[in-house]
Parts: sequence; C-alpha cells; structure tokens
Amino acid sequence: MSTTASKVRPGHRPHLTSTSDLPLALVFIAPAAVGLIVFLIRPLIMGIYYSFTNFNVLTPPHWAGLKNYAELFADDRFWNSLSVTVEYVIINIGAQTILAVLIAALMHRLTKSTWVRSFVLTPYLVSNVVTALVFLWMLDTQLGIVNHVITSLGGSAVGFWTTESTVIPTVALVNVWRNMGYTALLIFAGLQGIPENLYEAGRTDGATESQMFFRITLPLLRPILALVLIMTIIGSFQVFDTVAVATSGGPADASNVLQMYIYQKAFGEFDFGYASALSVALMIILVIITAIQYKVTRAGETDLD
Repeated sequence: MSTTASKVRPGHRPHLTSTSDLPLALVFIAPAAVGLIVFLIRPLIMGIYYSFTNFNVLTPPHWAGLKNYAELFADDRFWNSLSVTVEYVIINIGAQTILAVLIAALMHRLTKSTWVRSFVLTPYLVSNVVTALVFLWMLDTQLGIVNHVITSLGGSAVGFWTTESTVIPTVALVNVWRNMGYTALLIFAGLQGIPENLYEAGRTDGATESQMFFRITLPLLRPILALVLIMTIIGSFQVFDTVAVATSGGPADASNVLQMYIYQKAFGEFDFGYASALSVALMIILVIITAIQYKVTRAGETDLD
C-alpha cells in the first residue's frame, strides 16, 4: 500500500476543491451572462426609468414623475387595447390548448411515429410574418380563395380582416394554426412521463380510452399543462407580428392589441416615455397573471409521487 493511501482513514472522503472548475465555468457562462445583461436587464432598467420621463429621442429625457402613469389610467385607447388583447388571449389560448391536448393524446395513444411529430410541428417552422401574409391573401374579401369558395357555394363574402366582430377571432385562429403543433409537442413530452402501467390497470378494470383520458391523463398532466399555459399566455399577450402585417390595428382599433399600441406610441408618435409606461404596465399585468396561474394550478407540484 502506498504512503498516500495509508494516510486515508477508513470512511474518510478526500476534500475536493470546489473552486478548481470555477474559472472554466465562468468562461462558459460569460457569453450568456453578457447577452442577458445587454439585451434584457439593461433595457428593462432603462425602460422603467424612461417610463417616468418625457422622452422623444430628439431631446434628452426629462423627469416627469408619475405623469405617464396618470395619463395611462385616463387613456381610453389603452383600455381598449387591453380589452382587445384579453379577447385575443381567451380565444387563442382556449382553442390552442384544447386542440393541442387532443393532438398530443392522439399521438401518445395511437402513434409514436417521428414523421407524424414532424408533420405536426411544420406550421411552427413558418415565420409569423409569412403566416400572416399567406392568410391575409387567403382570407381577402375580394380575391381570397376562402371567400371565393364561400361565394361559389351561394354564401356572402366574409370580411375576415375588415369587420370589427371577426378580426380578432381571425387573428387568434391564424396563430392557433401556427402554434398548436409546438404546444402539442410540449404536452406530448409531458405525456411521456406518465407510467404505462396506469393505463394497463385501467384497461384491466374495463376503462375506455375516453375514461382513461379524463381520469388518468388529464390529472397527471396538470403540472406540465400548467407550465405550458403560463408560457402560451405570456406569448399571447405579446402578439404583434400578425396584427402589424394583416391589419395594422384596424378596423377602427378593433385589433389594436397592446403591443401594437406600444409600437404606435413609440415609433409612430415618438413618445417613448409614454410607450415605456405602457410596456411596464404590460409587464406588471403578466407578472400578476403568471403568479396567479402558478398558485392556482399548483404548477410546481406533481401527482405522480
């Protein structure tokens, strides 16, 4: 036995220097840390600061206190934009979640083909701008193929993008088509964690597929579904591309979602102070909604233990 080995007492674990890998670890995380500071933390701090100023880019920001926030609470267009955004979120999340859960359950119970998963994900690979342009042409009142089919069947042309009552449902369903495949794959990943023996026990007891879906799949899927809802609701509140390309907020502000209103204030009227206040208000709304969702859905807990 060597001298070094003889000095190690039975049951004694040699002390490892935890700082030996620290310089290498810092090197690896440095690019991400720099990106986080430059593109997230610094703009966040500057945006909060600008929300308390009068700032139009051409002149230095001047401290205005709570003026922008007082104006925000009295701004009818802000409340209209918020209500339009909430309407969009309800339609988009409701339809997207139901379809995504059904698609994920079908993939999980009926097929595990990689080709099927790839096909389901295909719409998500198309950019928002391209998706908006394609559906803008397809649903056009005069030249769109959808209205051409409707009129050829004896119906009247529908102003999907030009009618106040249909524009937000149209925007929402276009984004449902694009995003439901990605959401379905996230839910499908959660389904993979449900033990197969639970389904075998259900079949032994004579349970049908629909009974196992509602009594086994949905309850055990709750934590994943809760986190997916948090992610998709945050993304839905930030909808912009489809509206900017297809409607520009019209007709008559019927699709003027909150992100579009912020853009108009910042880059249309160059009122960056007020636009920053709107952005901070949106951030606060999202933080409150996320906290409530996390608490109500118990997203951090699992029923599999």
